[in-house]
Amino acid sequence: MVGENAVTSKVITQWNQKILFDILDTLHDVVLVIDSDTTIVYANKAYAEMLGVPVSKVLGRRLDMIEPEAALTQVQRTGEVLHNRRSYLSSLGIDVVGSAFPLYEGNTVIGSVGVFKNVSEVVRLTEELRHTRGVADYLQEQLNEREALPFSFQEYIGQNGRLRETLLLAAKVARTDSTVLILGESGVGKEVLARAIHNGSRRRSQHLIKVNCAAIPENLLESELFGYDEGAFTGARKGGKMGKFELAQGGTIFLDEIGDMSLNMQAKVLRVLQEREIERVGGNKTIKLNIRVIAATNKDLAQMIEEGTFRRDLYYRLDIIPLSLPPLRERKDDIPALAAHFLNKYGQQFDNPLLTLAPGTLNLLQAYDWPGNVRELQNVLERASILSDGRDIDPQHLPAPFRREEEHTGTVPEGSGRLKEAVSKLERELMASALTKANGNRSQAMRALGISRRAFYDKLKRYNL
Repeated sequence: MVGENAVTSKVITQWNQKILFDILDTLHDVVLVIDSDTTIVYANKAYAEMLGVPVSKVLGRRLDMIEPEAALTQVQRTGEVLHNRRSYLSSLGIDVVGSAFPLYEGNTVIGSVGVFKNVSEVVRLTEELRHTRGVADYLQEQLNEREALPFSFQEYIGQNGRLRETLLLAAKVARTDSTVLILGESGVGKEVLARAIHNGSRRRSQHLIKVNCAAIPENLLESELFGYDEGAFTGARKGGKMGKFELAQGGTIFLDEIGDMSLNMQAKVLRVLQEREIERVGGNKTIKLNIRVIAATNKDLAQMIEEGTFRRDLYYRLDIIPLSLPPLRERKDDIPALAAHFLNKYGQQFDNPLLTLAPGTLNLLQAYDWPGNVRELQNVLERASILSDGRDIDPQHLPAPFRREEEHTGTVPEGSGRLKEAVSKLERELMASALTKANGNRSQAMRALGISRRAFYDKLKRYNL
């Protein structure tokens, strides 16, 4: 004997009952077997565990008397196989979902087998799985987003890894009064970063005074920086004039393109950094300063020191916290978000607020090397916004160098049109377009594409967007 589950029937032959029952009793799903008149001839342990009814109470009873509308009785009548059918068990007051199929002896239906589970269990497992995936996706998003930047740094658009490292360091130094040196090519946004540092500091309520050292003639730069007293030189204003250092009192002075200063002016700026005081041109009164200094340059100061065109001692005074901004060609993954920002700006300005990049246009922008960096991208998109008479910025709205690039890349070479490559190209364009239209907001782009968070981030990584 093999216990209470052993019910002699032509549905289940005696010789293999024990092996069969041992296997079925390990399943988490309910297994129910009926014979030709719907008498229940077998139920596994999961029946009792899931439905709360002892197996001994149902064996030998007719299912069509207990549950006339049960899927298993329907299969018995029709011989039809049912898959993933949801049913309500009125005798127990629960919903179940499962499959049922007939058992044949020759061409005769001699019984049926049902395999099902409680819907509430399915819902619970689904919720657990969704929660687990949600936690995993949340953690992944946090890793992607990494540390949040202060509000003052939101003006600097970008999620590129190198850029964010620089911005995170800048956010830390913003809370101090330390001198900052910003390094980077022309057009990378050195002034934007200087403004973010000032606005993130305790001096934010005071002035940020900007000085472009390369734009002011050498013979005027000293009086611009230090001011002058009345009678200091021919044409000096009556009563004298405050210089930029004095105007920055209590706030921040931003010395842009400091690498273009003469050695003579470098020596005078060095004294300001050391002593925190100045004297006006033609004056003899010492003025104490309470200022924060941010300097920037697109020059290689270390090389200039070797060439003797930049003072080593000034460099060491400036280089307390160096911040290096990568050029746009090294952070092309930020182009969709930057483009969306500029198109929104110029769309509002030119009364065309729904401007977006066509996928082919974005491809051209990302293929370009951007010698003028973000400033050049801004100028290109301003021009395109003016030329566009619709919602899309198309390749023909870009300057000639981009259109020539399109001519070179627009012809598909023979043998290169493989389906997988074509699908990947289209998928990347759709991802990039969605990010652009969502102003770089990943959650919005994800919803617009209608894909899961996990799939979205997998494709984001795959296509280096």
